Amino acid sequence: MKFAFIYTCRLFYISMIMLIVLGSSEAFAQKNKNQLEADKKKLEEDIKFTNQLLTQTRKTRSTSLNELIILNNQIKKRESLINTLDNEVAYLDRQIELNNDSIRKLSKNLQNLKEEYARMIYYSFKHKNTYDRLMFIFSAEDFNQAYRRLKYFQQYSEYRKTQVKLIEQTQVELDLKVREYESQKADKKVIMDKLMAEYDVLTKEKQALNSTVVQLGNKEKDLKQNLRQKQKDAARLENAIKNIIAEEIRLAAERAKKEVSMKKADDMSLTPVEFELSTNFASNKGKLPWPSARGIISGTFGEHPHPILKHVKVKNNGIDILTTEGEHARAIFEGEVTRVMTVPNYNNVVIIRHGEYLTVYSNLTDVFVRRGDKVSTMQQIGKIYTDPADAKTELHFEIWKAKVIQNPSYWLTRKK
Repeated sequence: MKFAFIYTCRLFYISMIMLIVLGSSEAFAQKNKNQLEADKKKLEEDIKFTNQLLTQTRKTRSTSLNELIILNNQIKKRESLINTLDNEVAYLDRQIELNNDSIRKLSKNLQNLKEEYARMIYYSFKHKNTYDRLMFIFSAEDFNQAYRRLKYFQQYSEYRKTQVKLIEQTQVELDLKVREYESQKADKKVIMDKLMAEYDVLTKEKQALNSTVVQLGNKEKDLKQNLRQKQKDAARLENAIKNIIAEEIRLAAERAKKEVSMKKADDMSLTPVEFELSTNFASNKGKLPWPSARGIISGTFGEHPHPILKHVKVKNNGIDILTTEGEHARAIFEGEVTRVMTVPNYNNVVIIRHGEYLTVYSNLTDVFVRRGDKVSTMQQIGKIYTDPADAKTELHFEIWKAKVIQNPSYWLTRKK
């Protein structure tokens, strides 16, 4: 009888530990699941957006570099989505295996609890005679031993009740695990079906990409001519920006001669207010908002190979952001509009000064600000131009630190 009592205690503690461990592992697994769901939702939104861009681009009859860029972006997003779905399947496989293991352990534990409870009932039935219990108590050597024997009977009765509760609790947990197991199997089937569908779409997108490359390859002469013109226009914009920066540095130097409070920041003298603004701008590196609410990077910073023309490199002083028709450009940080000008093939250009930093927003059709205006972070400054020839809505964006050009990708917040 004493052995049965000790064994029951051991089973009780083992069962409680199992339930606690299962609960903590479920909380951790739920966190991983939520992250995968969030990643999948974001990628699906990105793919939906690039589909809108493709639809807009394909309204024109001719195949363009624009379509190639969007398809490349679409394929990358689709591959990321497939990778996320693969991770979801792997996660569900792990959870299904863990649940299987939990079901086996809970079933075994439940069986042991029931068997032990049956032995307790059998023992109680055999010794249900009140006279035998009294004789056992009164046959004690002294009062203390008699008291302990009485408490033993009382505790044994309590543990029988505890055993019933533990059996009920374990049964509930087992039923829950079985339901989770069936639900996870159903979820896995849904994700596997979606995964196969995404693979099919990816195959078609890659075929479309190859076809676009071939068609653009047949337009080599036009592509070279367009590239030469674009390089000339880019040089005009760069020279205009450099002249504006030189003028700003000259004016700041003249003010510094008159104002003792001016502070020197690399190549440019700044007022205390401008110095603070410049410091705040620098401290937000990597956290600044995008210059458009939505978009994909269609042109990266620096020198890189042309996507079609062999042995040809293109240079970009900033980044190009492809977006939908009607989208607006917005200031990435508070500052003052230092110039609004027109540059061939870049349409309207707005330059905003943030202390010694300048941000450049090119290819605007309607401009909402004037020189000298104070702007706030994410304030709309103009509407991005849509080229009717290829339905392309693209913002060219640059960041300068006095005379030194910066890579905008290092300054803007990363899109997940």
